[in-house]
Amino acid sequence: MEHLNPKEAAAFLAENPKALFIDCRSEMEFLFVGHPAGALHVAWNDGPDWDVNPHFVGEVKKFAGHVHDRPLVLICRSGNRSVDAGNALETAGFTRVYNVLHGFEGELNDHHHRGSENGWRCDGLPWEQC
Repeated sequence: MEHLNPKEAAAFLAENPKALFIDCRSEMEFLFVGHPAGALHVAWNDGPDWDVNPHFVGEVKKFAGHVHDRPLVLICRSGNRSVDAGNALETAGFTRVYNVLHGFEGELNDHHHRGSENGWRCDGLPWEQC
């Protein structure tokens, strides 16, 4: 798995139109916090119990058309869940998996808030809210 900062990920996606951009946060995060413009949603884990989605790989395979060398760019809140999701995809045979470092909201600052240090939104990249 390769790691890209948010600006590198945005450039990669612009240069690779067949790449899939997958937001693997929970449904509530995706809908209410916002998400990168154009990202597909496939939750890695979700509430209420935060169990790993047993259908995650299968859902991604459907989006990818079962093409295992299609580039997959994964993003979560801070770049941690997307690593676990990416590892599962690599185990399933995907060969071009990319993780967005710092995720959508970024790391916690000194006041335990996200969004001011780094991340997709902090970098001013396009996002939307439902």
